[in-house]
Amino acid sequence: MPNPLKGSPFTEQAEALILAHLSDEHFGVSELAAAMHMSRSNLLRKCKKQTQLSASQFIRQVRLQQAMELLKDSDLTVSEVSYRVGFGSTSYFIKCFREHYGYPPGEVGKHAVTETILDPGQVPEKQLPFLKRFQWPLTGAILLLLIGSFFLWNPFSPGSEASQRPDIEKSIAVLPFKNESSDSTNLYFVNGLMEAALGNLQKIEDLRVVSRTSVEKYRNSDQNIGEIASDLGVSYIVEGSGQKVGDQVLLNIQLIDAATDSRIWGQQYTHEVVDIFALQNEVAKKIANAVEANVTPSEWEQIDKKPTDNLVAYDYYLKAQEPFLLRSEAGLQEAIPLFEKALEEDPEFALVYADLAIAYYYLDLYKKEKKYTEQINNYADKALLYDPKLAESLMAKALYYQHTGDYRLAVPHLQKALEYNPNSSAVVQMLALLYSNFIPDTGKYLEYALKGIQLDIAANDSVARSYIYLNLGNALIQSGFTEEALDYIETSLRFNPQNYYAPYVKAYILYAKDRDLQQTLNLIKTELQKDTNRLDILQETAKLHYFKREYDSAYHYYKRFDEIRTSKGLAIYPQEDIKLALVYEKMGFAEEASRFFKMYVDYCERDRSIYKPASMAVRYAHEGKLDLAIAQLKEFATKNHYQYWILLFMKLDPAIAPLQKHPEFESVMQKIEDRFWENHDRLQETLQAKKLL
Repeated sequence: MPNPLKGSPFTEQAEALILAHLSDEHFGVSELAAAMHMSRSNLLRKCKKQTQLSASQFIRQVRLQQAMELLKDSDLTVSEVSYRVGFGSTSYFIKCFREHYGYPPGEVGKHAVTETILDPGQVPEKQLPFLKRFQWPLTGAILLLLIGSFFLWNPFSPGSEASQRPDIEKSIAVLPFKNESSDSTNLYFVNGLMEAALGNLQKIEDLRVVSRTSVEKYRNSDQNIGEIASDLGVSYIVEGSGQKVGDQVLLNIQLIDAATDSRIWGQQYTHEVVDIFALQNEVAKKIANAVEANVTPSEWEQIDKKPTDNLVAYDYYLKAQEPFLLRSEAGLQEAIPLFEKALEEDPEFALVYADLAIAYYYLDLYKKEKKYTEQINNYADKALLYDPKLAESLMAKALYYQHTGDYRLAVPHLQKALEYNPNSSAVVQMLALLYSNFIPDTGKYLEYALKGIQLDIAANDSVARSYIYLNLGNALIQSGFTEEALDYIETSLRFNPQNYYAPYVKAYILYAKDRDLQQTLNLIKTELQKDTNRLDILQETAKLHYFKREYDSAYHYYKRFDEIRTSKGLAIYPQEDIKLALVYEKMGFAEEASRFFKMYVDYCERDRSIYKPASMAVRYAHEGKLDLAIAQLKEFATKNHYQYWILLFMKLDPAIAPLQKHPEFESVMQKIEDRFWENHDRLQETLQAKKLL
């Protein structure tokens, strides 16, 4: 049977180049593209077209075929073969080999070998793992970027907007309604009608409803319906106009099939304001029926709920929404009194209690001294008391737990919120943030990042979209998908070359790919030149000098970092204090070194994340308690979904150096590496099964 990797000049040339670099585990897609004098994107497209495999799958298949030949025709051991064909980990080689051939390499002699042949267009039942490399927390910068922007769906190349659409058969965008009232102050009321229509549709799991931020840019757009639908990746557009005249609400609303630009449902309403909630609910039901959405009884129950019986309270609530949604301190301070007036009218208005809790949470965000803990908790509890099935009530309580650092208690509230509002991009964003930074789990972080893009792909403008791609790139790199991560970071920079964080993350993705510490340092210093007081870049610059054992340079940057951190009262990067301790110790500042080490010990005691054993290992190594340190590393080797940066940088860390002579050090580190790749492969299978990857 002919080899499917042969048969064209392209595949034969590519295979020859891979064979020429067979033992080089770092010879990947970028290296193959350079050797063939092609761009990465051209290589990826051509490889997919001619082999039905991704470029990384193609490279791996060539390696595995050569491994089979060596196992059949030589006396080499499995371990020796794995390194001969470019696998840095024998256990990972065995896993890939078993998935490709159906049995482990040690059983080659026991089988009548028939290679797995992929016909054009055939997809293997278990696709080969298609990436390998990286992770470790870039917490400070990613925390900041996650607060403002989020997520992405895409099994294809990030270069094509059309390729980034999920199944759009029942996907809807509700455009901002037009205010036809002669009184411009009524805009808040018309906006409230739009928000209500959007909110009701979001409660239907069978629909994909894009977020408010995704449609806001079309408020004054001159684009036609087809162009807007294409931008947003939806099948249906809801557009409307309204006005409030005295106690009358006049609303004109229609549902448009984007493919034909034809109206499939529309109606004009004239209602008394007292009937506003009945009007909102009827509109949601008409739209759901028109697109033949499957709506469960519990979802109808959620749609039918009235937020309040008091229209004055509702009016205050609507007036508060615009400043509240700005999330700025000034906007929140403007919204809070309006919310309080709403509660004076209706003391059981759950949605207002939830928004008040959220407002106080954002007022306290990043503050070392928290002022509003009691208010956040009280308002969240009141929201849950009056409506425990309201997504916003559950979000508010989750934010309280984030505020107090009880991150694991936030998760069930957010998961329950998604049951009541499966299209809530805010809830998905919060879950991604938790799993990125506070309950580190790279697998769940990536899953929620991929889910989130279904809701927020067209957020506002090119700048916001740049951050969306940045976040997905960060999620991908943390789970070991290097090539994809680099593609999305490049896409992020194409949308916005001035993106604040993309060059920073790109520098570390390139390190994962090239293992060039000096290159990474140069790229990070380029970012520092743009803002010499930027704390995340200051500590990264210091850390890279630290890894290079350039302690005088590390001290220069760490000193500046600590001065700014202290002067601003910021409790950030506590995990870095062990590095400051060692650097100050090397520079002869024993008292300061002792202070930083004590701070690090305090951090270790407080840490409840999966990284605690790794942090404790560093602590014990610094204290000379090597057996205790190894015991902690063994415990860490049992954890799941940690970031690949652990593998790349732990051995470089001077604080770990005392452990490297321990007889069990190498074997423990190998277990940590093997565990990472096992999790990587399982995650890939799970995401593919969910059609997220």
